[in-house]
Amino acid sequence: MDTRERIVETADQLFYQQGFEHTSFAHIAEAVGISRGNFYHHFKTKDEILDAVIATRQARTRDMLSAWTAQGNSPQARIRCFIQILVHNLADIRLYGCPVGSLTTELAKLGHGSRDEANALFTLFREWLREQFREMGCGKASDALAMHLLGRSQGVATLAAAFQDDAFVRSEVRQMQAWLDTVAPDTADAPRPRRKR
Repeated sequence: MDTRERIVETADQLFYQQGFEHTSFAHIAEAVGISRGNFYHHFKTKDEILDAVIATRQARTRDMLSAWTAQGNSPQARIRCFIQILVHNLADIRLYGCPVGSLTTELAKLGHGSRDEANALFTLFREWLREQFREMGCGKASDALAMHLLGRSQGVATLAAAFQDDAFVRSEVRQMQAWLDTVAPDTADAPRPRRKR
């Protein structure tokens, strides 16, 4: 890994753990172990680093979604990968919340120009989930179902950080898995059979 990549990796961690606003050039340079002069050779502003961090997160998210698509033999199995991420990343989520949610919230509060690029991370998840629900036969309801699941997972991540309650997270993950089992094609546009009188 070259120096530029190490700067971006370190900045990504520090933005997540400390927040973008509270992370300085000095924090990043010290953590990477380079001089300020060497640092400025790669990045002139903190916004340039932020752009690189967001681009890296987007690339990783695309790779992760591609891996889930490849390993899941059904849309339900692939969606379960998304739900399980709360458990896989529980230690970090408990301490710092969701990396996507925390960054987009902070940038929105700051009125930062990169907030739309950060929000695009959520769009990647939304579009991928929508496609899985479409494959399940959910039709026009697919986007609403994707947003429901995305919103619920964000709520769980926020409360995990607030209450430090692993049992709550695991319980919510089980409930989301059970909810997924109830999502059927009849939530789509297909007409429902009439009841006999």
